[in-house]
Amino acid sequence: METFTIQYKFILPDDREEIFDLRINADNLELLSDDSADFPAWTKLDFHQCPNCPLTTQTHQYCPAAKHLDSIVRRFDHLSSYDKIQINVTTKERLVSQETSAQSGISSLMGLIIATSGCPHTTFFRTMARFHLPLANSQESIYRVASTYLLAQYFLKKKGRDVDLELEGLKDIYENLQPVNAALSERLQAAAKKDSSTNAIVILDTMAQILQFVIEESLEEIRYLFEPFFKENLS
Repeated sequence: METFTIQYKFILPDDREEIFDLRINADNLELLSDDSADFPAWTKLDFHQCPNCPLTTQTHQYCPAAKHLDSIVRRFDHLSSYDKIQINVTTKERLVSQETSAQSGISSLMGLIIATSGCPHTTFFRTMARFHLPLANSQESIYRVASTYLLAQYFLKKKGRDVDLELEGLKDIYENLQPVNAALSERLQAAAKKDSSTNAIVILDTMAQILQFVIEESLEEIRYLFEPFFKENLS
């Protein structure tokens, strides 16, 4: 099985380092995990289970997203949201380094983990995980989300399938994502002592809510970037 690795290194205020080497299956873009690990009670599927979750306890003992987030909660439970940290994200292609708050750095890592966790409602985001952009701002996220969705429509068209150029399906994806973020937030509140992890998921949820309602408006703001394509003599 071919895999690729994305490493998140956190340099904490006391100069200690926390390193996360995320190994991802290159074929299905799912995060690999140690299924023999003993996960805590808050990661069990029926603990604050998402109201729209299609999984059952007969097939899944643990919530796919929660069990992957367990190490974050354990290793960052002493951090407050606004503690300053240095974060280095290394892929095969590049290194991204930035000084930021604990909640922002953890949120970026959480977003990648949740996307690749195996949660049925985050499958769409796996493609974005293959071209992960750490600490993306709102405009970058809107561009990446819309581009990914529209490229998927291209491949659907090639298969003779109906396509959605009005982005209605994308709005549905984000609508289904909000209960997931809310349930994960409840899990993390039960598990964490400090607020860095819980506020990290709040950041993800806030972004999801913004994207759901402003996708079209925000795309209009960057429409000017595509003016060269509007020329009649474009070949």
